[in-house]
Amino acid sequence: MKHTFLRFFFVLAFAVQASLGSSGDGDSFVLSLEGQEGPGQGKLVVLVSGDEEYRTEESMPMLAKILAEKHGFTCKVLFSWDESGTYIDPDNHQGVRGWHYLNNADLMIIGTRFRNPSPEDTKHITQFLNASKPVIGIRTSTHAFKWLDDRTFGGKITFKDFGPKILGEGWVSHHGKHKYEGARGVIESANANHPILNGVTDVFGPTDVYGINALTSRDTILLRGQVTENLKPDSKPVASKNDPMQPLAWIHPYTSPSGNFGTAFCTTMGGSVDLVSEDLRRLIINASYHLTGLEVPSHADVAYVDPFYPSFYGFLKNKKDYWKNMDMQPSDYGLGKSPYAEDPSGTPEWKFRDTPSN
Repeated sequence: MKHTFLRFFFVLAFAVQASLGSSGDGDSFVLSLEGQEGPGQGKLVVLVSGDEEYRTEESMPMLAKILAEKHGFTCKVLFSWDESGTYIDPDNHQGVRGWHYLNNADLMIIGTRFRNPSPEDTKHITQFLNASKPVIGIRTSTHAFKWLDDRTFGGKITFKDFGPKILGEGWVSHHGKHKYEGARGVIESANANHPILNGVTDVFGPTDVYGINALTSRDTILLRGQVTENLKPDSKPVASKNDPMQPLAWIHPYTSPSGNFGTAFCTTMGGSVDLVSEDLRRLIINASYHLTGLEVPSHADVAYVDPFYPSFYGFLKNKKDYWKNMDMQPSDYGLGKSPYAEDPSGTPEWKFRDTPSN
């Protein structure tokens, strides 16, 4: 098992921090990337991973590298940890550490699923929203939390509140057939000139289209999701599921718990394998520029900084000790690293991604 020495160090550090009354969220629990030369210099982006299905522990570090190395944003990637704080464990719904970095953040990019932050951690989320800071949500962020226990929200709120109130939509349904039908992004013609769509022409991913029913005239739809017959990028649309096409990416004006107004961008795409799509990466980078008040590039550089080997989405059933045996640390996702994880059982064949062998 790797990291045997580091295991002792992390457990010891966690115990010391706990004894001092800390939440255990020191720099050792996050991936920190200092912004290089670029328009984003001086701005902090906090990217929150933490889901057991769509592999945001893979995608958030990859996006952070692009934001930091190519566009100048300083990035902090948060992970979900096991109860002892020894290894990254996306299956632990209480495990996300580092929420306090939101206190100084200019943007949050979130891709969590049914997380249960503590009341203390929730205060950082609430404070961020009450400051009208911008949010980018991907895929399961529409149901990012099971609850947020903070009296600022007027008591405990459930996952039914965060998605609709902050992103414009919560969990509705799988409109496309899960693991059988793909999603192609189709530009909403009325908003085709929006800067977030700069350089975006070809968006496709093997995750299915989500059902959407809560958006209103206040929301700006940028992409609609065309359900495709299969998971191949050139697959044909399914006529019966595309009239009308569901919204796939949009801008939502949110109202914070204290009544302040902010802006969110959301896309129901965002599985790790979806981000093989260059233009989906560009969409998220463009949104980062736009929501932080920067001029969006005409064709943002979104090439991988390090090779990216995304695993297919799905639950790791019957894998009780999977994350313990993987023993992943933030440094394993850092600059110069290209981690590779096994696909869940039942994964369909999908050859449209890089692996260490090709």
